Amino acid sequence: MTGSQPMRTPMRRVRGLGAARSGTSHFWHQRVTSVAGIPLTIGLMLIITALLGRSHAAVVQILGSPIVAIIMLLFIINTAYHMWIGMQEIILDYVHEEKWKLLTLMANTFFVFAVSLASVYAILKLSFGV
Repeated sequence: MTGSQPMRTPMRRVRGLGAARSGTSHFWHQRVTSVAGIPLTIGLMLIITALLGRSHAAVVQILGSPIVAIIMLLFIINTAYHMWIGMQEIILDYVHEEKWKLLTLMANTFFVFAVSLASVYAILKLSFGV
């Protein structure tokens, strides 16, 4: 080991305090959002199935109901966060040049924010008629 590389104890590695300082928390957030996505996806599929063959007015009424809106909002928030973490890990693993790493991490954040905001706006517009 050279003098330029600090020595990390096994306890520090277990606590997730490696080079990124957030590896363990991202690992667990990715797993938790993955598990949370299962019932949310099933709920969304049930909602979509219930909409098949309905008129526009009936679809708007169903999508505007509070429980449906809550399920869809939770699905969007969970999926967006899961996607953001997943893409962030891919970028950190495979983009090696610092300039491109920073640009792609920023693009990932802006993309997830824009898609999430547009989706949440659409659901709130249906729910509240804004």
